[in-house]
Amino acid sequence: MNKICCIYNSGLHYRWAIFKALADNFDIDFCFGPDTAYTKSIKTFDYNQLPGFTRMLKNRRLFGKFYWQSGAVRQAFKPYRQYLMLGEAYCLSSWVILLLTKVMGKQTVCWTHGWYGRESGMKRRISKWFYSLFNQILTYNNYSRQLLIQGGISADKIRVIGNSLDSAKHREMRSGLSKTDIFTSHFGNSDPVLLYCGRIQQSKRLDLMITAATQLKQEGTPVNLVFVGKDSEDVGLDSLAAEAGITERVWMYGPCYDEGQLAELFYNSALCVSPGNVGLTAVHALSFGCPVVTHDNLPWQGPEFECIKPGVTGDFFRQNDADDLARVVKGWLHRTDAERSATAAAAFAEIDAHWNVESQIEIFKEVLINRI
Repeated sequence: MNKICCIYNSGLHYRWAIFKALADNFDIDFCFGPDTAYTKSIKTFDYNQLPGFTRMLKNRRLFGKFYWQSGAVRQAFKPYRQYLMLGEAYCLSSWVILLLTKVMGKQTVCWTHGWYGRESGMKRRISKWFYSLFNQILTYNNYSRQLLIQGGISADKIRVIGNSLDSAKHREMRSGLSKTDIFTSHFGNSDPVLLYCGRIQQSKRLDLMITAATQLKQEGTPVNLVFVGKDSEDVGLDSLAAEAGITERVWMYGPCYDEGQLAELFYNSALCVSPGNVGLTAVHALSFGCPVVTHDNLPWQGPEFECIKPGVTGDFFRQNDADDLARVVKGWLHRTDAERSATAAAAFAEIDAHWNVESQIEIFKEVLINRI
């Protein structure tokens, strides 16, 4: 038997498309655990709907950030030839699996964010040992790949696989995109909209958007702000808006999982702004032609920052600097209709080239055995 075993911490709802594509293209069994630290605010998909779902694991917290996946180690003794695993060095059961499979002559593939560039010396050493045990490493972006190579990991074993949402569905939806009155009817004006989509947390520094919008208003370039997501930490953006005197220009849209609604919001926005850091939100926004602005401190960014090409598909501002955020935003608001159309085309091209399920599956086909 040469099946593949995928051992992962959790199946978050927005990862459904890539896991379903793996199930459709490979003879693969899936073992998932509920990553409770993460899934408190993000729902998982229904594992039973995924062909090949085999086992629910239990993530048991041990000490600090270290944890153990109960039920995972026994998979090493089953007749799998290859293992696709999350690259999480804090998962001690993964170390045991890696050592066992190495002794048994089985292959392991790491699917990981890799290094961010802010790791301490000790963390780098530990994670380097961890990554060295894998036969292949798949990183989300080239930035992380280069950091791993500089850290001593062989370039031959590292591939960039990117990240994705439901790219096929998004491409299909593009043909139906059109400008609507969703914002003009809500705000009662036709001023440009800055959209944030994601969890509303203190770390996202959404207060910078309030400050920047206030400054732009004073400079004669008024904007509207739309926040899509759940306020899980009582950030209180509405209070900040009231203090700044721009309540009427802030729409707390709330959480939304409807792709049709999200497509309309992105397509009608001038910019998607993520002041703290940006992750898959960047892929989501570009999938619907909306440029993305986020901060420039790359070690504190999500790997998806790499789909932002300055001046083409978005831009970067100085981290934690509301004045610079206002400056960058203002530059984008003065673009012509032709320039906006070119930006949307560039956004589509970037996603279609690197940040989609299909390109990920092609890379998986080069490193995983037993295609269906």
